[in-house]
Amino acid sequence: MSYVLILYYSRHGATADMARQVARGVEAQGLEARLRTVPEVTPDHEASAPPVPESGAPYVTLDDLAQCAALALGSPTRFGNMAAPLKYFLDSTSSLWMKTALADKPAGVFTSTSSMHGGQETTLLSMMLPLFHHGMVIVGLPYSEPDLAATTAGGTPYGPSHVAGLDSKRPLTDVESGLCRALGQRLARIAKSLSAGA
Repeated sequence: MSYVLILYYSRHGATADMARQVARGVEAQGLEARLRTVPEVTPDHEASAPPVPESGAPYVTLDDLAQCAALALGSPTRFGNMAAPLKYFLDSTSSLWMKTALADKPAGVFTSTSSMHGGQETTLLSMMLPLFHHGMVIVGLPYSEPDLAATTAGGTPYGPSHVAGLDSKRPLTDVESGLCRALGQRLARIAKSLSAGA
């Protein structure tokens, strides 16, 4: 069995914290969690970071994506949409689309926003669109997760979310962390089930 790729962009650290919680959920199901990120882009949309990040997860490659058993995709909200660095990378994946390399693999999404109504659900939906084009099987969070119905912070059926505050310093709540782990567990379980049935 291959790994679950947890691909994210994080500007202030909240989305990276969520990614680590998703990874804990994946590992609780006995699969490898591979954390990867994307570099910043300049206003003219060229990658502007050094080839290896100074800290944190390594930058993703197309091979990381092609070889994964499942994908968790995370981004902070940018006006109700995914952040440009993540979109820039996804726009470079047409070679995988041409080969249908991601078809039938499960995928889920997660996000962090500054405010409660800062576009969490639209950001999650924006991340799903290229995954649909790749033929991936979209995995959300069912209401069998009791925290989903009880949360007063982040959390949606479309995927985990976090309210970071206007200064982006609010830590994940226990509920937000739990929902991230639940997504990781669900992705891993479904990946194993799909692999067993192949």
